[in-house]
Amino acid sequence: MKTISKSPITREIINKAMDYETFNQFTVSRLKEGRTTNNDNSESMLNYTRLNIRRTSRIDKRGELTSETATVIKNIDRPQIWFVITEGWCGDSAQLLPYLHKMAELNRNIQLKIVLRDEYPEVIGAFLTNGVSRSIPKLIILDAESLEPIGEWGPRPDSVQEIYLKERADESIGGKQASQNLHTFYAKDKGALLQEEFQSLLSLK
Repeated sequence: MKTISKSPITREIINKAMDYETFNQFTVSRLKEGRTTNNDNSESMLNYTRLNIRRTSRIDKRGELTSETATVIKNIDRPQIWFVITEGWCGDSAQLLPYLHKMAELNRNIQLKIVLRDEYPEVIGAFLTNGVSRSIPKLIILDAESLEPIGEWGPRPDSVQEIYLKERADESIGGKQASQNLHTFYAKDKGALLQEEFQSLLSLK
């Protein structure tokens, strides 16, 4: 989790940001209207959104945090904002955001705020993956009072990201199979790797 020197995230943007329940409700309501959160309303994007709603609902009900994760989260004594950049059609977000929500719920010092990537291009532009990609979800941890960036994480756990990028670049595997492999991993892992990574990262905050 690297430290960011400057950020375009203002108090006004944070005040307009959604909480977790509002974001999920917004995603569902848009789908009922035949729209996605960024108005890319192709059938494939609508199908991704539909699938992600089911994924999120399943993890909300069945996903669990380990006692080790809970201990690290509860020990955070610095008020902070977990500012997440995402979209409702993002498959990684559907697999990971519910666990971030469960973590934030454990400590009143953590506020989880969510904005849409394509609604705030200047924000995602400041937090590009490898300096080039608008990959989501992206989590920016901010000091709650100063809005000073404390750290950045995303779009997925480091080791998973490395494997995914290698598979996608491998012509014998390709992007579609790499994505399928990624979600197979998420289904089996049940948030364990994400939590392990956060235990290490948050212990430093």
